[in-house]
Amino acid sequence: MNLDRALVVSAAAKLHEAGIDSAENDASLLLEHASTEDQFHELVAKRASRIPLQHLTGTAYFRHLELSVGSGVFVPRPETELLAQVAVDCVPKMLAAQLETAEVKSTVTKPIVFDLCAGSGAVGLSVATEVANVAVHVVEVSVDALPWLLQNVDRNAVKTEAHNSRVTVHALDATDSEKFAQWFNKVDVVLSNPPYIPDAMIPRDPEVREHDPQLALYGGPDGLDVPTKVAATAALLLKEGGVFAMEHADVQGEGESGLPAVLRAMTDENGNSVWQDVVDHNDYNGLPRFTSAIRAQRTSEVQG
Repeated sequence: MNLDRALVVSAAAKLHEAGIDSAENDASLLLEHASTEDQFHELVAKRASRIPLQHLTGTAYFRHLELSVGSGVFVPRPETELLAQVAVDCVPKMLAAQLETAEVKSTVTKPIVFDLCAGSGAVGLSVATEVANVAVHVVEVSVDALPWLLQNVDRNAVKTEAHNSRVTVHALDATDSEKFAQWFNKVDVVLSNPPYIPDAMIPRDPEVREHDPQLALYGGPDGLDVPTKVAATAALLLKEGGVFAMEHADVQGEGESGLPAVLRAMTDENGNSVWQDVVDHNDYNGLPRFTSAIRAQRTSEVQG
């Protein structure tokens, strides 16, 4: 057994004792990150105190991205990758439809995608770096998260430009729909991973409870107050037939009080349904994770 392997085995035992399921993986990544053996031991001690691995390495991996993360920004989770896939799948089809019907190609515009409650930018940047010719708007209100978002947009600028795409950052509250008036009825896709944990439900894992920002976690008494307001903003942004997808907790799927039911019940001021084709989707573990919907036909209240 070489020295590095011995260090990993010893550190993994300490991390496992601290209740960390991914002990050996974390120990290996910390060894890769450390410059010296002393620094490695310091990092292991911090990880054993349940500081998130991503805060110690400064990096979170999401789809094809390496994102800068740390204190003040939500660490993106693997289960959210499928939320980004919604736009990765449908935006090229939207662009192709434009090209098919346009008499003059110069009139074809970049499909517009909004990532509401963007945090680190994981979802929006995945779209911008995987899909060609798309205009992505990432929206975040937290003054602590915004520096990380800006850093990640800059970090992935070359990939974005290589796809002839564009990313614009907005320091806005996604629940304040009036701030988005200039984009009403102009957007093709809206994605969101909003705060959705009920206020009284304290997360079990210390990494989440003590280190993820509360603004990114709690969505109101039942967890769906904030998501409902964000969905209302999405309804105003989207064109008729536009695509909406929003993440939720695994207990907020199909059922009388889940996110799909909330979306199906949403109506405009004339009592018409806002969403159609509401469908819930599972994550990699087979758990309910996000809901998609199509913007229904508008009545006169949002035209123009």
